[in-house]
Amino acid sequence: MENKVLIFGHKNPDTDTICSSMVKEILNKKNGCKKSKAVRLGNINKETQYALNYLGLEAPELIEKVEEGQEVILVDHNEFNQSVEGIENAKILEVVDHHRISNFETSEPLYYTARPFGCTSTILFEEFKVSGIEIEKTEAILMASAIISDTLLLKSPTTTDHDRKALEELEKIADINVEEYGLEMLKAGTDLGDFSAEELINLDAKNLDKDGTKFVIAQVNTVSIEDVLKRQNELEEAMNNAISEKGLSLFVLAITDILNSNSEIIALGTKIDAVEKAFDTKLEKNRAFLKGVVSRKKQFLPAIMEAMEQ
Repeated sequence: MENKVLIFGHKNPDTDTICSSMVKEILNKKNGCKKSKAVRLGNINKETQYALNYLGLEAPELIEKVEEGQEVILVDHNEFNQSVEGIENAKILEVVDHHRISNFETSEPLYYTARPFGCTSTILFEEFKVSGIEIEKTEAILMASAIISDTLLLKSPTTTDHDRKALEELEKIADINVEEYGLEMLKAGTDLGDFSAEELINLDAKNLDKDGTKFVIAQVNTVSIEDVLKRQNELEEAMNNAISEKGLSLFVLAITDILNSNSEIIALGTKIDAVEKAFDTKLEKNRAFLKGVVSRKKQFLPAIMEAMEQ
């Protein structure tokens, strides 16, 4: 794809990663960059598929690696360990992201937009506004879906006034009822029965590194934490396999109740003390209930990283 500028989000793609890739392609093409092409680095989850089905759209093409010198744009991530194979030798033209900046470097200058919003698509919404380009229904639904997903219908602590304002305007353009559409989309993502334990722990998993300590924080959304915990034994087996294969010091699986905004975690590894310190709790049977904790970006990750420093 040497004649294309590839746009993609992180591995184990979520709704923001997929929708933001597609929206960025639309925006770039409207700005005259006809070479832009959205692609993905993993399978589409059921929540994202709901949004694509609603619009009658196909998922972006799946890629596994990029060749040296391939021009790329990163959305919804910047850390190389979350990106495509070969990213170190690609030519990164631009990044649009709402996460911390880590494990990232380039040999040439680039465009970099990082804002502490609840969603990458909120940044893209504002880029449409700045560019004076009309937002049409397709991209409005894509961006609304991403914001709904990343902010859990604006209930997540990551939600900002920028996200609220964007979703309010996108709702009108998309001609949808955000509450009704959003709840159905989120519920679609909680249908976990068809997945193996290995698939479940990789649905939305982030590979992280703190001063050489490798760890994973994975998250699954549900309307019934207890239903997921019935599979604890097989989930732990899959987590232990991942620890061995990847040389991890910690694997945290957050099982998040999207209706009540709470999480139950399963934590394994030699660094589980960091989890206990982070949330001032004691793991029992490798588990702990965390009231009001739902955000990996703003709650799980910062607390665990700080605890690792102690």
